[in-house]
Formats: sequence, C-alpha cells, structure tokens
Amino acid sequence: MVSIAIDVGGTFTDCLVLDGRGHLGQFKAPTTPDDPSRGFMNSLEKAARHAAKDPRDFIGEVDVIIHGTTLATNALLTERGAKLGMLTTEGFRDELEIRRGFKNIRTSMYNLAVPPYKPLVRRYLRLPVRERTLYSGAIETPVELSSVSAALDKFEAEGVQAIAVCFLHSYANPENERKAAQMCRDRFGDRVYIATSHDILPVSGEYERFSTTVVSAYIGPIVSDYLLALEDRLTEMGFTGNLLMVRSDALVQSAAHSRRQAVTLINSGPAAAPTAAHFFGRLLGHEDLISIDMGGTSLDASLIRHGEIPTTTESWVGDERVAIKIIETHSIGAGGGSLAWIDSLGLLRVGPQSAGSAPGPACYGRGGEKPTVTDADVLLGYVPADYFLGGEIKLDAERARRAILTIAEPLKMTESEAAQAIFRIVNSLMADQVIEMSTKRGYDVRDFALIVGGGAGGVHGAYIADLLGIPRVIIPKYAALYSAFGMFAMDMGREYSQSCLVRADKLDPERLEDLYGELAEKATADLKESHVDESEPVSTRTAQIRYVGQFHDIEVALPGTLRSPEDIRQVVETFHARHKELYKFDLPARAIEFRTCSLRATLARKLDLKLMPLAQGQIDPGAAWKRMRRCLFGGDWIDTPCYDGQRLFAGNVIPGPAIIEEEATTIVVPDGFDCAVDTSGSYLLTRR
Repeated sequence: MVSIAIDVGGTFTDCLVLDGRGHLGQFKAPTTPDDPSRGFMNSLEKAARHAAKDPRDFIGEVDVIIHGTTLATNALLTERGAKLGMLTTEGFRDELEIRRGFKNIRTSMYNLAVPPYKPLVRRYLRLPVRERTLYSGAIETPVELSSVSAALDKFEAEGVQAIAVCFLHSYANPENERKAAQMCRDRFGDRVYIATSHDILPVSGEYERFSTTVVSAYIGPIVSDYLLALEDRLTEMGFTGNLLMVRSDALVQSAAHSRRQAVTLINSGPAAAPTAAHFFGRLLGHEDLISIDMGGTSLDASLIRHGEIPTTTESWVGDERVAIKIIETHSIGAGGGSLAWIDSLGLLRVGPQSAGSAPGPACYGRGGEKPTVTDADVLLGYVPADYFLGGEIKLDAERARRAILTIAEPLKMTESEAAQAIFRIVNSLMADQVIEMSTKRGYDVRDFALIVGGGAGGVHGAYIADLLGIPRVIIPKYAALYSAFGMFAMDMGREYSQSCLVRADKLDPERLEDLYGELAEKATADLKESHVDESEPVSTRTAQIRYVGQFHDIEVALPGTLRSPEDIRQVVETFHARHKELYKFDLPARAIEFRTCSLRATLARKLDLKLMPLAQGQIDPGAAWKRMRRCLFGGDWIDTPCYDGQRLFAGNVIPGPAIIEEEATTIVVPDGFDCAVDTSGSYLLTRR
C-alpha cells in the first residue's frame, strides 16, 4: 500500500510518500499559483523519478492521496469567487450586511470612518422568498414556489454562477430550504452551484449560518472545478485510489463531499500542522506544545494544551464570518520569501508581502530583486547556497548580497548588518505571534516545548525559543514537509451538528440520546458512501454549552451515553470546571443551556507511521562532519562546523554554534545551545 500526502503551499508544493514498508520519501516542487494542479502533478512526477518509475506506473500503485490546499482560502481573500445569488426568508435579505453590528475587522475599532462592509452577494441579488419556519421546527408558511421561480428568473438573467439558500430556522426543519434548492437544481442543473444552510451549518444563529453558507457558495465553483479537473488528470495518469481532502477541522473527507461543502476546505493546509505537532509530541512525551510552521510565505502557529488540538467556531477569513469548526491557528506574513522593505518613516520592515515561488527570493536567480528573509539567511551563512533542496536549486549568494544592499545603503548599514537586522526582525515578529496566542491568554510559554516545522523553521526556531524563554525546541526529521506529514496522522471522518436549544434543568436525557443517534446514523451512511473503508465509524460527542444570557459557548466533551439525570449533572460539572479553566471563574448557581450537539465520526485509516529508528551512535557527531562555513553569530563571523543530517546517529549531541544540513531544510544550532538527535531522527535543542 502506497499513500501520498500533498500540501500546496504559497511557495512550494510538498509531497510525502509512505510506502508499504513504512518508509517515507520527501519531495518539493515550486507551487504554480495560476494553476495549483500543475505543481501538484510536478511533485508526483518528482517522486516517480526518484523511484525510477514511469509516472503512470508509479501513480497506478498509489492507494490514497491526501491533499491539503489553500485554494479555498485564497479564493475568498482575493475575491476570486463566483457571481452569487441568495434566496432568503422575506425580511432577512439584509442580515448579511447588518452582521450583528460588527465593524470592518480590518480597521481599528476606534476608527469613526469605517468603510462599509461589502457582502459577497450584492443586495439586488439577495432575493426574499415568502416562507417561514419557527424555531420549534413547525412550518408556519410553506415556501411560496412562485416567489422562488421569480427569483430564479432574475438569477438567470444576471448570469449568477452560484446560489446560497438561507432560510430562517432551517436547522430545525429544512423542508422549505430543500424545496427551494430542488427548484434551483431543476432549473439550472450542474450549471449553477447550490449551497443550503441546513447542509452547511445546521445550527441556530442566522447570521453565522447565512454567512458561512454564502462563503461556501462563493468559493464552491472554483473548488469544484479544481477538484474535478484534478481527479480527471489523476485518472488519466492511471490513479484508481481515493483522493481525500484535508478539512478545516483536521479530518479528511472524500473529494465529492469537499465539492458539496467547499467551506470545509478553508484553512485546509495549515490545519495539518498541529496534527503533526500532536503526533511528534506524543512520540517524544510532550503534551503541552507550541507549534510553528514557517514556510516560504507565512508562519502558522498553534498551541496544544494537555494533548488537545484547539478548535474554534468563531473564525473570520478576511471580512467574512466562517462558523464551521476550524483548527485554531494564528498566521502572519513571515516566511522565507517575506520581503524586507523600508517604510515612510525610514524604518526597516519585514513582510507581510512575499516573493512567493515566482520570482522568489533574489538568490533563486529567477528575476527577483527585492531582499527577502531567505536572502538574509544565505548572506549570514546559515543556508548553504550549494545544497538548497539537496543541491537541486543552486542559490546565488551574490544576488542575495545585491538585494540586501538595496536596503543596507539607505539605512547606512553594511550588508551583513542589514541581513542580521532582517533576521532579528522576522524572529521578533514570530515571537510576538506566539505571545499573542499564549502569554496574553494566561499561559506560561516556559511550560511548553516549541515544535518547529516548515522549510525555513529550522533556521529560526532556536532564536524564537530564546526570545521567549522556551527551554525545549523540537525539530522533526520531516520538518520541511510538516503539514504533509500531519495529513498521514489524520483520520477520515466528518463532524455533524444540530441545534438543541434547551436548559440543562429541562433536558430529557432520552431525547438527547435520540438526537445523537440520528447524527450517528447520518455519519455511518455518509462515510460508507465514500467507499474508503467498510469498518464502522468511531464517534465522539460534544456539546456547545453556555450560561443562560451569555453570548459565547464552550465546547464540552460528553460521555458515550446519556441515560439519566446523573449523566447530565456530570456534564454540567464539567462545563463549570472548563469555564473556570478558561476564564478563571465559574457561576455554579447560574442556569446553563445546551445550544448545539455535535458528533465527530471517524474511520481510523491504517497507515504505518512507525518511523524507522535511527541506529544508535556515540555522543560525538564527528562521523557526520561535512565542512566548515563562515556564519555570523552574535555579531562575529565564525568558522562553523556543518553536519550532514543523513549521517547523524541517535545519541549524537551537536554543540552550538553549528549547522545541520538536511535535504529539504537547514537547522541552525546557535551558540549556547546543544542539539541531541533522537531515535526518531528528531532534533532536540536545549540551552546549555
């Protein structure tokens, strides 16, 4: 059995191949932003060449391809989605624009001249339909088919490419929405993409439900077209296995489900990094982790506490509210390709703009002339010009120097001083991001281990830890393909939610048990429809609970069955404890209410992720010594030992300053740090 994980990033497309013996092969190809599927196929062809096989023969042996992509997120952020129409309950066409009174989140909250929010669907295409469903699920007014038909006439005349059907309280009874959606399908067939709110997010809160559904409809055509074209290309190459997509909640699902619910691919690629961190944390005995994934374009950071990967249902993507469950990551434009520039005050800045894969950093020699973080890393001696991607790309140190000079001269610095300034600024930006998600939320970063991934992460990881006072740094063997590795650790599955809206003291355990039973039946049917695994799904239950009168919910894990008032009482106690953990207080005398019941159903995919253990060696890493290179440490140019990562043994300890050269990344061990090699091949950096 051969499994492949492919992560399409902003700069490189990462391909990780897991063969039947548990061996991993890693390959990178430049991302092709105009058509991401080209970079996808190029990475597969590189893997085939490495295996000395014809691409068709190679792909024909693959059982499953797991794919993470930023396509959905980028389509939303760059406003490249479909021309959109919306059917909604009469009187609620402006719900999207009112949006609970939220200001434009890209501006300061103190700005009195906030530009008005522009919904993804224009008002003249948000058409009211006469219908009404009550919160109880009772249909007060059946959907008026003539008003739906008139709206569809308007959509057809305007050339609408996608339709969002969003009726009030459809989570309680979707009958009216289903009838309207069926009319859309009967009229347009496959020519127009249809998204319904009861299918995308069947929970209370019409703004969140409407907004999430509109986002799914907006990006639906571009996601659907991409996946259909990708499936066709793979089929032409002889692929007969399953193409699985990474969901925003760190599960994987079939491409067919992804086409139907395009919004579940928001944050698809970055969602895999915390899963990789969780895997290596368990392997090395760490439950509290701060994960950073530094690639060519951005840094994605997440915090794992007590071995739990955090999720949120309160995400904003650009100006759009997305209320599906998403792995909680914090992103900034700080990567290897981030541009260094001088602002109007004459201050040096780094990011968020990036050189991307084309033209890329100046040192790539592809026409880029602006200085980047990678150019600074090369000039400082950290990244080997002759061994980038295992020597596949020869970096031009002279071009890097000339690019750095464009900012050094205005700042009256030498090239090395400017490069060091870029290096320090980007490290500070990343450290500030970690502080934002940890220290400012009451966590002491010194209690965590920093686990570092991404092609650029190994160069900067120890410096970030040093700025924060984090005592332990973990750089996995496959750090350069961090998110792709995380995809192998994911289960196939989906999450199902349903509003319940009842106070705990009035909750009937039997009724709640029936609701979870209905969700479990739907999960079993959907997963079997995917034809990936015939085993029965394993389910876990959670509920969104809050104190009566509160605006925000807390997710609480539930036991396998709820049969008695005692079971409910235990859930209530768990909620109080969780509230106190998060907010440092609880209100035991206050009534609580259940708002949403959720069931996560998974099929454990049987992938052998037992990493091949390294042979045990001595403390002295001398056998892996490669060469000496002059590097800038602490303001001084030092002849620094460089080691070949492929020749290191478990038990080797490398004192800093030192450089470890891997095929797809570089690890910098600063002065004052020691780097121990673990049996898994991971690098464990600690302060001396």
